[in-house]
Amino acid sequence: MRAAAQRTAIWIVLSLLFNLVVWKIRGPDKALEFLTGYVIEYSLSVDNIFIFVVIFQYFGVPGMAQHRALVWGIVGALVMRGITIWIGIELVQRFEFILYIFGAFLLVSAWRMFFVEREPQDFGQSWIMRLCQRAVFPVTPTFYGEHFKAKVDGRWMLTPLALALVVIDVMDLVFAVDSIPAVFAITRDTFIVYTSNACAIMGLRSLYFLLAKMMDRFIYLKIGLAVVLAFVGAKMILREVLYIPIPISLAVIVTTLTITILISLQATRRRGAASRRDSTP
Repeated sequence: MRAAAQRTAIWIVLSLLFNLVVWKIRGPDKALEFLTGYVIEYSLSVDNIFIFVVIFQYFGVPGMAQHRALVWGIVGALVMRGITIWIGIELVQRFEFILYIFGAFLLVSAWRMFFVEREPQDFGQSWIMRLCQRAVFPVTPTFYGEHFKAKVDGRWMLTPLALALVVIDVMDLVFAVDSIPAVFAITRDTFIVYTSNACAIMGLRSLYFLLAKMMDRFIYLKIGLAVVLAFVGAKMILREVLYIPIPISLAVIVTTLTITILISLQATRRRGAASRRDSTP
C-alpha cells in the first residue's frame, strides 16, 4: 500500500508538472483545460478499477501477474484511446450536432450509474470470451507465471493471463465511450484531450494497487461520478444558452468528488467501528 501510494503521488506530480509545461508553451487557458480534463479522466478511471478487480478475481490472476497485465493493458489503452479521440474530434469538427448526442449519452450514463445497480460480470459467457476461445491459439488451463503464452507439448498456447489482458483492454474501450465525450465538453483540442487521457491512464496501475482493497469503502463515489457526468452532459447540451467557465466546471467537479469521498470514508469508518463494538464480547 505504501509503495502504491508513493507511485500514485509520483504520477500525479508528473501530470501536474506536465500541466506547467502546457501553461508555459500554450498559455493558461489550455493549461486549465488540461487540468480539468485530467481530473475528469482520473476520477472516472476509478470506475475502471471496480471492473479490473472483478476481472482478476474471475480469472484468478496471481498478484505479480496483475502488474504485467495492467502494464500492457495501459499500453493498449493508450493506442485505442488515441484512435478513438482522433475519430471523435474528426466527427465533431464535421458534424457539430454530435456534441448534443454526446451530452445526451452522458446524461443517460449518469442516470444508469445513479439508479441502476451493476450486476456481477460473467465474463465466461461474454462475446469477448467466446471470441477468444474460437481464436487460432488454444488456451492453457493454468497460469505460467507472468507469461501471456507458453509452449505446451511442443505447441504454443495462450495463458489465462492473455485472456484477462484482452478483457481489460476491451472494457477500457467501453469505459472510454463515457470518459472521452466528457472531455469534449471542456475542449476539442486533440492534444489536450489525448494528453489528459494519457496522464490519467498511466497513473491507473499504481492507483489500482492503492485502491483495490479499499473499493468497499467508497460507497457513495458512484453518486459523485454520476453527478459529474450529469453536469458535464448538461453543460455540453446547454452550451449555446448557458456558458459555464472552465474554472467553475473544475470547481464543481473537484468539490463533488471530494464531498462524496469524504462522506464515504466517514460512513464506512462508523460502520466498521459499530461492527467491532458488536463483535466485542
